[in-house]
Amino acid sequence: MLNILVIGNGQCGNRILDSINRYALGGGRSYGKLAKFYSRQKFKSHVETLAFNTAINDLKEMRFTKAKDRVHISHLHGVGANRNIGKQVFEEKKDIIMRRIEEPGNFDAAFILSSASGGTGSSFTPLLIKEMKKRYNYPVYCILVLPFREEGTLYLQNTAFSIRDIRESGADGIILADNQYLKNIGGNIQEAYNRINDMIAERILFLLEALDSEMMMVTDLGDFKTVMSGGAGLATMGFFRANKETPVKNAIQNSLSPTGLLFSTNVYEEASRAMVIIKGDRKYLNMDDISAEIIKLSEAVGQVFKGIVVSAGEYPQVLSVLTLESANEIEKLYDTALQAIQQEKAKKQKIEEEAKLDKVISRIKGLEPEY
Repeated sequence: MLNILVIGNGQCGNRILDSINRYALGGGRSYGKLAKFYSRQKFKSHVETLAFNTAINDLKEMRFTKAKDRVHISHLHGVGANRNIGKQVFEEKKDIIMRRIEEPGNFDAAFILSSASGGTGSSFTPLLIKEMKKRYNYPVYCILVLPFREEGTLYLQNTAFSIRDIRESGADGIILADNQYLKNIGGNIQEAYNRINDMIAERILFLLEALDSEMMMVTDLGDFKTVMSGGAGLATMGFFRANKETPVKNAIQNSLSPTGLLFSTNVYEEASRAMVIIKGDRKYLNMDDISAEIIKLSEAVGQVFKGIVVSAGEYPQVLSVLTLESANEIEKLYDTALQAIQQEKAKKQKIEEEAKLDKVISRIKGLEPEY
């Protein structure tokens, strides 16, 4: 059995973690307020979850994460999307944070969930990964959520620097999810946020279950490590759940399509390595069709690990993990972030100029007009 640590940093990371715990408690939203105190999560692996946040109200909003696993890193009511303040808070409270991580013991791998754009998550995550890599031997992966491009200049510049810092932190891979995808999801904004949190949770739980399952064709944690070590240090995940009428080859194709992925990419042009895990009843798993799709993907990206989990009575479900050797969407994001940084710089200069005017005006302080 694998020992896995899953950490949610900041509001976004906390909400995804809560969605993971909701699935682990059985999947329904009907659990009462006492679920986080008394219910037991049903993970395939041994999974420990922790939620860190400087804003206590965000922690209180969590419904399915055990109370003991929610850790308030006290600093007023949050860091206000200011990564510099967030970094300072982390350094001040580092001993508390690391002590909570060490309490459950050693792990085989850790996954850190975070927004790239906010304050606590985007500032804590690079420093936390760096500290974990310094202290422990297990791999640490980051699931990083990108913002709407129109969310604001502070969020965009936070994203640019957060990605840079996480890449430099020693992370064993960054799995990207993109809130821009929300535009393709119906309903109001809250429903959209809930949906993408569930999408990420569903993929993570499928991955953890598959890596700890008996397979007809095996992919394990070692294969996952190999996949994640490829490319430019960036990755994404795709997923598709078929019905009785969906052939398994179409399920694989859909997991690799834009509607199945968490991040906008052309798999056949930008992917470097891949892992494809198919789960379902034997009667739905046509091996010739599966092999044909894996070969087609291999010809485009190179190494593809294939795993097959036989599960009686289930229609095919497909998870794809893809590392990227390039990412056009990230290049576009950095172009937008650069403009945002320049806008913020221009605003600051304007304020400084106005401050000079204040000094000029202050020269008549204490005087009255003479007529």
